[in-house]
Amino acid sequence: MSIPVQLLCRLLLLLTLLLAAPCAMAQSQELALAREYFSKGEYQKAETIYSKLIDDQRLFSVVYPDYLKTLLAQNNYKEAEKLVKRTVKRYPGQVNYNIDLGIVYQAAGDKAGAEKHFDKLIAQLKQEEVIVAASAFVQHELFDYAEKAYLRGRELSRNPYEHNRSLIALYTYRQKHESLIGEALNLLQENESELMYVQNMLQNSMQDEKAFAALEKELITRVQQNPDLLAYNELLIWLYIQRRDFYSALLQARSVDKRTRSGGTRVMELGAISARNKDYQGAIEAYEYIIKEYPGGPYYLVARQRLINAREEQVENTFPVDLNKIRVLLTDYETLLAEVGRNVQTVEVLQHMANLYAFHLDDKDKAIALLQEAIAMPRANPDFVAESKLTLGDIYLLKGEPWESTLLYSQVEKSHKETTIGHEAKLRNARLNYYKGDFELAQAHLDILKLATSREIANDAMDLSLLITDNTGLDTSTTAMEEYAAIELLIFQNKLQEAQGKLDNMLKAYPGHSLTDEIYYRKATIYERTGEFEKAIASLEKVVKAPTDILSDDALYKLAYIYEENLKDIQKAQELYNEFLVKHKGSIYVAEARKRFRKLRGDASVVN
Repeated sequence: MSIPVQLLCRLLLLLTLLLAAPCAMAQSQELALAREYFSKGEYQKAETIYSKLIDDQRLFSVVYPDYLKTLLAQNNYKEAEKLVKRTVKRYPGQVNYNIDLGIVYQAAGDKAGAEKHFDKLIAQLKQEEVIVAASAFVQHELFDYAEKAYLRGRELSRNPYEHNRSLIALYTYRQKHESLIGEALNLLQENESELMYVQNMLQNSMQDEKAFAALEKELITRVQQNPDLLAYNELLIWLYIQRRDFYSALLQARSVDKRTRSGGTRVMELGAISARNKDYQGAIEAYEYIIKEYPGGPYYLVARQRLINAREEQVENTFPVDLNKIRVLLTDYETLLAEVGRNVQTVEVLQHMANLYAFHLDDKDKAIALLQEAIAMPRANPDFVAESKLTLGDIYLLKGEPWESTLLYSQVEKSHKETTIGHEAKLRNARLNYYKGDFELAQAHLDILKLATSREIANDAMDLSLLITDNTGLDTSTTAMEEYAAIELLIFQNKLQEAQGKLDNMLKAYPGHSLTDEIYYRKATIYERTGEFEKAIASLEKVVKAPTDILSDDALYKLAYIYEENLKDIQKAQELYNEFLVKHKGSIYVAEARKRFRKLRGDASVVN
């Protein structure tokens, strides 16, 4: 009886597999052994095994790279060259093997030969080989040749934007700022929707002032050449924001809005950013622009209110505070209320007015009445009601009624758990306990707040916590700390003359105490508020000269600020900002100090 042909074929195949299995297993074991020898540095033993396995077609792709590494590790360049040349001949279409030949020349010390080989290879590249070649060059950290490969691909395609993203990634990794800028801006010119990608790549790469200055110069040129390319304008606005040059960002946004008549959205955003970063003049100009250009627009009433808010911040931070300007602000708020009405949309206005009456005009009863009106407003935003309660708590503290204050703070803590407003309420309770000298309870609040999601609140909590621990931890007596905390309450209550006298008494009573620099810094802030700038400078200089004080960066920055803003001594301010940037590179004031230094030096610019 004969066996069917189909069955016979299957039996032969099975027999072949059964016979091949032990051989394959043996080769697999040999390969693992060779790799183990290589990892241990026993290259000769590894080479012996690899030289047997390299001719097996099935194993070639696995054996070849390790065999080449083994030969190079032994400086056996002749054998390595033979291996690669055989491989190139065997697989003529695989450009990565051809690159390996240059790697061998390079390893052998034949730099000229390697360069000649790579240049010839790149010149002969075909379009479909470009990405493979560039990737192989990157793998071997031959970044210049990877760049040349991509540029060769660009020539072959006759497309000036070919391999654009790959080159941007390469330039970003290598920190080649000038090339990165050109490629990034070319990509944006080709496709404006790539703005976010370009911003991310630039942000990851460009960290120093020199790089930002180069980007600004090139961007300004391109904006002038392509005024209608909005992506360039947006990138320039982004750049100014990165440099904290909010005023230049605003001017650029305003310029774009005038051309596009886009409703002022970007200008409103820049106004808010300027206000948050204490660039009050920039915020004022932003809102004035909206009011003038879009009187019937959706942002008009918001801009009216924010304009007064920004002027309020400017007046309150210009020392000494001009009470006549405070009264003008109150008139402006009253005018706004008369126009818009006292309703849920204007609760915030009532808060601002209450602050001005209480903290500047000493009319606490008027302030309390306004806040109670805000709190009782039907359908008012719960956050605005909570903020009104916090302000009311502050005013009761002004009046010397801390029990009323803590009651209001605690109400907000309870109603706004795990929110920024709730954390702010907890911080105010912590400060209240600090003022009273109950440092243990204050620390309990502060320990929680150090983990707050709001960086500003977390930083404030950390600062107060450090102040307490640094000045109570090693000293069995907390008397000095209690006196200092009580003085800080006087400052909060605007009893500045009394506070100044008590600070002077502390300097006499506790010579050399760890609080000395805090006392001098606090004296300087009082002198600044009262317009006694020369005395403020004298106090700040004592802090700056302290060898290791943690307030030295705060003091030096404030010193430069006073010379710039109050004494108008530009040269001295510039010197101090420069000194600050050299000495305090990790300070939170670095970005602002750099911006001010650049402005004083006269190298800030903007496209109009």
